[in-house]
Amino acid sequence: MSKLGIQDLTVRDGNQSILATRMEREDILALVAALDKVGFHSLEVWGGATFDSAYRFLHQSAWENLREIKKAAPNTKLSMLLRGQNVVGYHHYDNDILERFIRLTIENGIDILRVFDALNDPNNLRNAFKYVKKHGGILQGAIAYTVSPVHSNEYYVNLVKTYEEMGADSICIKDMAGIITPQTAFELVSALKEATDLPIELHSHTTANATTLVFEQAMKAGVDIVDGCISPFSGGTSHLADETILEIAKLTDRQVDLDMEALSDAYELADTIVNKYINSGDLRTRSLIPNPKILTYQVPGGMLSNLLSQLEQQGASDRFNDVLKEVPNVRKDMGYPPLVTPLSQMVGTQSVFNVILGERYKMVPNEIKDYVQGLYGKAPGELDQKIVDQILEQVPVRKTPVPPEDLPFIYDDMKKKMEEFLGREAEEEEVVAYSIFPEPVKNFYVGEEKKQNLQKNDADQVVSFRMITP
Repeated sequence: MSKLGIQDLTVRDGNQSILATRMEREDILALVAALDKVGFHSLEVWGGATFDSAYRFLHQSAWENLREIKKAAPNTKLSMLLRGQNVVGYHHYDNDILERFIRLTIENGIDILRVFDALNDPNNLRNAFKYVKKHGGILQGAIAYTVSPVHSNEYYVNLVKTYEEMGADSICIKDMAGIITPQTAFELVSALKEATDLPIELHSHTTANATTLVFEQAMKAGVDIVDGCISPFSGGTSHLADETILEIAKLTDRQVDLDMEALSDAYELADTIVNKYINSGDLRTRSLIPNPKILTYQVPGGMLSNLLSQLEQQGASDRFNDVLKEVPNVRKDMGYPPLVTPLSQMVGTQSVFNVILGERYKMVPNEIKDYVQGLYGKAPGELDQKIVDQILEQVPVRKTPVPPEDLPFIYDDMKKKMEEFLGREAEEEEVVAYSIFPEPVKNFYVGEEKKQNLQKNDADQVVSFRMITP
């Protein structure tokens, strides 16, 4: 009986998938403390969209969140999701910002960095890989799984061999849309196990409702680690329940060493916490309904909700199915990029424009214009040259891709700008966050300054009141 590890994703990807990253710090810390006692292989707790959301929506420091999480979970390895040269943002950042971010991440408590690129372009990953290894992190190379004429098991095997040569300590099959089928899971895991001795981890969402069978086949093929969420935060666009994974492991004769009493306690806590988000409306029923159509359109759950939101804003929600049908066409035009951030948003927005305007590529987002000029890296397949020419007619000044090594360092300039509105010396972690998300981070710190001033004024008024009161 071979051992199977489970990584729990509840407070990161579970939170992101069904709560739009709105889980509050107090709940994250409570859940992490409970999950830390279970004996999971690791806990994914940070990165992805949670960094942006901390500043933009929750008015919190993402760095402070990480430090508090580390204190709450001293017994389990902590994991995060990093978008290669994009860090946790949506375009390439210079190597100075990238290295500072990775070093600070490791210093503040992250053990495992799951690093991926939206295009599976190793050139967009080599610097992130290098800095993770340099600063003592555990490097997990993630392949963005998708299905297309250019994405085969051979393609993924070659990619994994490249990641191994680049220093990866383990490999993740990152099925961000939940589109891998049971048979494919068996065949792909088997092929990777033959090609490498690195541990293989499988990450797949339950959007299409086939993940139970997918995990069963992956376990039979010898997958080393699988991802799940505590059951109250599982299902729909989230992930398979940890408790369900345990039952699948029994069927496939795989050993899982977890503290069942601690798992039960974590369930009871999560079952209480989830009610808050159901009552507030942050956990929407729609996100829990299976959607097997993603197997045809390959649209991740988060992208589905974004598309619907865009159409509602245009008063065109009745065109939703038309947009879904257009997504594969745009993806083909763009050389079959995996539909993962930021490519999922870009392809989705272009599909909406094509349908609403009734003419394909009449209006093109700037990100798509940059993409066809190679600014996001090398596409997996060939772009439709007629479409590229049509798009470039709308670009008055062409851009040339800049290698990451040639991107100018911005840290010092961003520090000066930050100190102007802070009125004090800025700390390194503050400048790094500001360099990635200038507006949300500035709004956060300006808001904190106002809050502290109000608290000081209140305290001064209390002192004054006491001094004049007999």
